[in-house]
Amino acid sequence: MSRALVLNATFEPLCLVSTRRAVVLVLAEKAELVHTSGGYFRSERLDLPEPSVVRLGYFVKVPYQARIGLNRRSVFARDGHRCQYCGSAAENIDHVVPRSRGGTHTWENVVAACRSCNNRKQDLFLHETPLSLTRAPVAPRERLWVLAATGAVRADWEPYLTPASSLSAQSA
Repeated sequence: MSRALVLNATFEPLCLVSTRRAVVLVLAEKAELVHTSGGYFRSERLDLPEPSVVRLGYFVKVPYQARIGLNRRSVFARDGHRCQYCGSAAENIDHVVPRSRGGTHTWENVVAACRSCNNRKQDLFLHETPLSLTRAPVAPRERLWVLAATGAVRADWEPYLTPASSLSAQSA
């Protein structure tokens, strides 16, 4: 099923919904159509473009920033599906400080790894191996939840998912 990005009245991304739900929001005049995907929803009396991005007509206050769930898909999305030791395609996740030696299952201790590097590291501390991290693992910020939910970011969603600091840096 296709999905649509829902924006707040201030153009901040709120969530992903099915395109059918986005059509209902548009028909109920709770949201306006910003981008279409090229498809159509048809009925006896109406042809409506399939929404890709909709914007709510009213502001929704988000009381907290939800923390992204730690799972295999979201770790791969954060690390770009690349091994954080050698840069090749990742197949596994690895705990930097092994759980058998007191490591935790947190964002700051989990990285994507290829099978070869994961086998070489085993249950050793990083300083006990010839491996080194290309970058330190951190909890994801901003809009990784879209990647975790869909596996990819559509081109028409990117302008709304880019952090404000990146937008100002791009325009400078």
